[in-house]
Order: sequence, then structure tokens, then C-alpha cells
Amino acid sequence: MSFSKHYNVGIHNVGSYQSSGWPWLTGSAIADDAEHTIQFPMVTKSITVIPSGAAGAAWTGDVVDPSIRVHFRPKAWSNGGDGTHHYITLGEADSITMNVKCSEMYITAKGTNCAYEIIAELTNIPTGSMFALTGSGHSE
Repeated sequence: MSFSKHYNVGIHNVGSYQSSGWPWLTGSAIADDAEHTIQFPMVTKSITVIPSGAAGAAWTGDVVDPSIRVHFRPKAWSNGGDGTHHYITLGEADSITMNVKCSEMYITAKGTNCAYEIIAELTNIPTGSMFALTGSGHSE
């Protein structure tokens, strides 16, 4: 008896995440309350987001001005008027590294002189294999 199983890259393939990722870089300035969609060419292994706004940002109570919000659904879902806050706020001196698989993410500016830099480790998994990130912690 012969068994033939095709071993390939994919969302549930451990080997796709164990090897080092392909480096991918981007960044941009972003206007106050604008939203940028970051679409990755392949599914990510990890993502680092670094705000790179104006020097000398001032503390204004709850957040540093300028700051950016990082989220995985558009701001209509993530920063909605229904009281949901499914985002992370980063001030000028902050950064975050997330070991996550996704095909896109969003950056929203809060304040003037906002900018960001992103470095991602990409797998060799096509983005069409990635499922939509919805549900608790993303969109509800």
C-alpha cells in the first residue's frame, strides 16, 4: 500500500512559521485622523510598528500627541462609536512587536506630524490563504 500526501505551505503548516521570515519594510507620514491600510504581499509571521512622528511630542492626558493607533480591522470597526476600542495606541517613544499572522493591518493617526515605520517577517504563505480577522477583540 502506498500513501502519498502532498506537503505544502499553508496557514496550518508549522514549518511555514518555524523558518526565518522574509524581511518587508514600509512607512509613511499620515494626516490627523487618516487611516492607512497596510497590505502585506504574503501572510506575516511577525510585525514591528514604530511611530516616527515629530520630536518633542507633548503628553496631553490619555495619549501622547502625536500618536498612532494600530488595528486589524478598519477604524469604522476598531474605533467605532459603539465604545469598542480594538486598537493599540503608540506614542512617539513606543513600539510594538507582534508575532501574528495576517494579510493586512491598519494605522490611524491621532494628532499632527504623525508617521510610522513597519518591518514585517513574511512567510511564504499566499495572502489568499488567510482568513478574515473578525470576532472578539477584532470587530466586536
